[in-house]
Amino acid sequence: MESIDAELAARIRNDIILGIYPEGERLSETRLCETHKVSRTPVRLALRVLESEGLIKRGEGRGYTVQSPTVADILQAVQVRGHLESLAARLMAQSADKTDYLPKMADAIVTIENLLEPGHIDEPMILKMQAANKTFHSTILEACGNDYVSLACKQIRHLPMLALGAMVFDRSVLETPERIETGLFRLRIGNAQHQVIYDAIESGDAVRAESMMREHANIMIEYIQTFEKRDATLSVNDLVAYTASDAGSSK
Repeated sequence: MESIDAELAARIRNDIILGIYPEGERLSETRLCETHKVSRTPVRLALRVLESEGLIKRGEGRGYTVQSPTVADILQAVQVRGHLESLAARLMAQSADKTDYLPKMADAIVTIENLLEPGHIDEPMILKMQAANKTFHSTILEACGNDYVSLACKQIRHLPMLALGAMVFDRSVLETPERIETGLFRLRIGNAQHQVIYDAIESGDAVRAESMMREHANIMIEYIQTFEKRDATLSVNDLVAYTASDAGSSK
């Protein structure tokens, strides 16, 4: 079971990202104890976690000030994660133990391909695709042989669109047959890139694996930029709605 302080940190983090606690608002231990009906100890532990994530900043007194992430912050974090995953792909391609992990990646690719075959998109399909996408990406981090790559990814996974294997899914694609086909096309491109990454890692082509993973990661940046062009007031809260971090679409 999740510890009380971890659960509390998740609640407060969610409130910050959704704007319930806006930028610059002061958070005190007393207030949070009253709001969440808990003692000071889990509140203090939760606040330390959120401070390490950069979502709050310790004030001059005993309280903390909210530092809400912006869309620009998310874009920068996605760029960082792309470089980390690219490094992981390169390292896995060079690893002598990679063959132990390749079957999991291959199964994930086939699973996504089979889900796309019927040519329709619905919530159950999105859930299954997200699970396969997460398996593909997490396997590369697990197999790269550098624990600090995974550690660095974990430091930013609390942000929208930054959970490992998170996929962007614009639900407007469900509105018309034309948009559904466009959505499926993008998903197929993403899985085709998975195959290229897999082939490069299997053959030991570290440069190819790294460059294709970086191109794959840039898809999310392009999505966010597309959303910004569509909506000049795009917020981090809006990005949450576009993210399928535990059930999703295409990365």
